[in-house]
Amino acid sequence: MRTLYRASLVRTLSHPGEGEWILVDGRHVERVGTGEPPGSDRAVDLPGTTIVPGFVDAHVHLTGTGTHHRHPELSAVDDAPGLLELLTGIAAAGEGPLLVHGWDETRWSDPTLPTIDQLDRVTDRPLAAARADGHITIVNRIALDAAGLLRDEADGVDRDADGRPTGRVTREANIRLRVWFESHLDDREIEQLQLEAASLAVARGVTSVHEMSLPELRGTRDLQILLGHRRRLPVDVVPYVATTDVATVIDLGLGTIGGDLWVDGSVGARTAWLAEPYEDGSGSGAGYRQDDELAAFFHEAHVAGLQVAVHAIGDAAIDQVISVWERVYTALDSRARRHFRARRHRIEHFELVDGSLIERAAALGLAASVQPSFNAEWGGPGGLYERGLGLERASRMNPFRSLLNRGLELGAGSDTPVTTIDPLRGVAAFEHHHNPAERLTREQAIRAFTIGSARLAHQEGKKGSLEPGSHADFAAYDTDPFTAQTLDGIAPVLTVSLGREVFAR
Repeated sequence: MRTLYRASLVRTLSHPGEGEWILVDGRHVERVGTGEPPGSDRAVDLPGTTIVPGFVDAHVHLTGTGTHHRHPELSAVDDAPGLLELLTGIAAAGEGPLLVHGWDETRWSDPTLPTIDQLDRVTDRPLAAARADGHITIVNRIALDAAGLLRDEADGVDRDADGRPTGRVTREANIRLRVWFESHLDDREIEQLQLEAASLAVARGVTSVHEMSLPELRGTRDLQILLGHRRRLPVDVVPYVATTDVATVIDLGLGTIGGDLWVDGSVGARTAWLAEPYEDGSGSGAGYRQDDELAAFFHEAHVAGLQVAVHAIGDAAIDQVISVWERVYTALDSRARRHFRARRHRIEHFELVDGSLIERAAALGLAASVQPSFNAEWGGPGGLYERGLGLERASRMNPFRSLLNRGLELGAGSDTPVTTIDPLRGVAAFEHHHNPAERLTREQAIRAFTIGSARLAHQEGKKGSLEPGSHADFAAYDTDPFTAQTLDGIAPVLTVSLGREVFAR
């Protein structure tokens, strides 16, 4: 079926740059033009609107997003008593193990976390509340016991001077705890969580997502469920699996591997791996993987024809990733080296870098998958980055313009549920970087969330622009996102993904 969409303006991010209508044949764009439109089987009039290419979120966690948005109010609490009160109300309304997500003590006037005794009084059910970045979880004793961590010496169970658990867990203990909670979700509930997250995405103009599957946290079942119903979701999904098992990924028929495979942690949890210690004396974080382990994985995956992505936030972690890729590159013969850059191996987050690291990454053709809303949340004066890293290092966080200027492939995402899946909020964050020298223009920012993110997954020509043969992925807005004075509150009136009208208001 050929459908004609008529608007006041169609922005293609291709050639020609603008039109007045777009003709869709099934899942693909047939053409964009002006003047008298061609014949069609169906016509949709969208007077006064601007159509733009569908946004591509290059870093999402669908199940985690669904979990977060069951109780999004956690992100609004401003102290420990408020969090405890909220958790008490949530626990009273349900049964079984309770996992929630979204608090952020860096926004509290007093960042002191609830004690394990206080969490024990909330409920006699296993309770876990994950921080916004997912790298810290606070739990009650019954949850620690159920996950086998109460008497275990697992790395990451925080204890007081007398050896008693405080209820704060990170690293290995956080992973084991989350696995235990995820195992208590049934298949239908996981499907529903993923559908709810995908529905939220299309309501924000997102037509494609790069799913960062975390089998270490959620087991393989979460990915299997997603692969089983992803064709029925309203967004197109590109899966990245956080594993080093190349054979398994090939058996799944995927061309990508790694994704949010952790090389270090986060600044908020003080687990991001830094070249110099944190300002508060909490150490320098640590790398999660050895050089030889990474080198073997990178080489095997690259030779197998896969695109590799890994999570790296601190400068020491990013240096390790680049150094190992340099080691792999030099081991290739001259012919293989010529094709290395075309693979666009990704570094997710790529936050704390200097000019030398940027130059080395650019020389290898590595791609940066960034989250501009991180900077909006934590990059301002007195914010998380400045408190943890000091003024000089905080000013170097997320150097978006420097990445573009040095010729890195740059795509953008939200890392939802860490920040909201809303590309226009991300565009605004690009424009208002806390370091004015690193700000992007409106068009550069929109291109990062469309063409840039499409290129991260080798989908240029299919996603991110509207041209003959591209996927029919677009969103129509009452206000033109390219020229609006402010992007606050702007949302699509219609979203089309792969030719399907998946959202309308």
